[in-house]
Amino acid sequence: MAGGIVIAPDGQRKRYPGKMTSYVFWACIVASSGGLIFGYDIGISGGVTSMDSFLKEFFPSVYHKEKEVHDTSQYCKFDSQLLTTFTSSLYLAALIASFIASLVTKRFGRKISMLFGGAIFLTGAVINAAAVNVLMLIIGRLLLGVGVGFANQSVPLYLSEMAPANMRGMLNIVFQLMITIGILAANIVNYFTAKISGGWGWRIGLGGAAVPALIITIGSLFLPDTPNSLIDRGDAIKAREMLVKIRGTQDVEEEYKDLVAASDASKLVKHPWRNFRQRKYRPQLIMSFMIPMFQQMTGINVIMFYAPVLFKTIGFGADASLMSAVVTGCVNAGATFISIASADKFGRRVLFLEGGIQMLICQALITYLIGHKFGWTGVSTSLSKSYANIVVTVICIYVSGFAWSWGPLGWLVPSEIFPLEIRSAGQSVNVSVNMLFTFIVAQIFLTMLCHLKYILFLFFGVWVLAMTIFIYFLLPETKNIPIEEMVLIWKRHPVWKKYISDEDIPEGLELEKPKPVV
Repeated sequence: MAGGIVIAPDGQRKRYPGKMTSYVFWACIVASSGGLIFGYDIGISGGVTSMDSFLKEFFPSVYHKEKEVHDTSQYCKFDSQLLTTFTSSLYLAALIASFIASLVTKRFGRKISMLFGGAIFLTGAVINAAAVNVLMLIIGRLLLGVGVGFANQSVPLYLSEMAPANMRGMLNIVFQLMITIGILAANIVNYFTAKISGGWGWRIGLGGAAVPALIITIGSLFLPDTPNSLIDRGDAIKAREMLVKIRGTQDVEEEYKDLVAASDASKLVKHPWRNFRQRKYRPQLIMSFMIPMFQQMTGINVIMFYAPVLFKTIGFGADASLMSAVVTGCVNAGATFISIASADKFGRRVLFLEGGIQMLICQALITYLIGHKFGWTGVSTSLSKSYANIVVTVICIYVSGFAWSWGPLGWLVPSEIFPLEIRSAGQSVNVSVNMLFTFIVAQIFLTMLCHLKYILFLFFGVWVLAMTIFIYFLLPETKNIPIEEMVLIWKRHPVWKKYISDEDIPEGLELEKPKPVV
């Protein structure tokens, strides 16, 4: 567990030491770099699929359709199942890999899972850069997906277990910050490599994924294991030493005993996947499914995957579309700092709700702006500069709303709500659902754009409305609550309390409202 509060034998609540140490800070920064591989891939795939040289070599039918812009619907010129398979195959592989990663993470530790993920991602990057046919592209993408599945499964768990409870939100959101930095870096690479004469710049873009892969692979070699993982794997002495080191004090006995007790309880659970279905875990199970599903149904990856393609679709030139993607990438990264600064101060619910409302308004505006310009036929002249600037501005406001709400919190909240005995399995559900809906959106977006036209953005707006209502009524505030006391927020919630019996409350915890760390 991170720093927090434990019930002492005399019944008094004793505060865990929870200060930030430089050791924890740098460990979390290095671990968070696992987000770079995910973000870089999100950004690079949309850029290369908008490059004529790449399309001409691997997807010639899309290339020829794109050139028929004068009498072809703008909405349909990139519609190709083979092209979307190139993008979405990664996320299908990540979905499957997350279940394997769950076993590796629990049995061998979080850092080994990160190391393995980085190495596999590196292999995929090399194959993609050297690709001479679509099959090589797909094989490379599948290996990239395995790497993403392992990193996304292990990194949020690592961060939640290393961080003091009162700083857990800030440090965990650094993972999302790394994702946004990866997206921005990819957008910049796309912009400059598209200008390389000879049409081979896309190889630099795809091969560039090796850089973030090397960062997490080499960095993970120097990471310490979390005390939770060490205890769970039977190395109690080393776990206590690590707890002293990361807390910066010898006064860790209460927290250490709490971790040992949680580990002992988790070992009694022989089948975490089967136990995950127990009634007392129903709130966590529903959250681990709904939150990642809603995160993808915001439509954010419509922007992040296909930003250059989308901007070209609505009339931007080649350079303008890539530059607009760079602008949205900057906004995405910058707005994430707001979440880092506010998640532990104002709470998760406030950011979720504000971000949802902001995105909903923007989806409605985007629907109007694109519908007004292109109508249902999708045949139109290029956008005027002023109109294009308005479109980009609205998209940037939408991206910022996601970047300080559903982007980081979609990873943070699921990683902090699971008890130790189902934590690894629960995170696998979170990652696999996220990857499943990422795959679905990536695979069907261009086809949906062709058939639903500008109404597609309103379609995602309906999902944003639904998820905002879901958060308002069903998500309790988890800000600053120690992980081992998280069960109490479900017990006190008007909807979820019926699933938690008094016997489900661990010995030593009071049924009063858990007191947050301040």
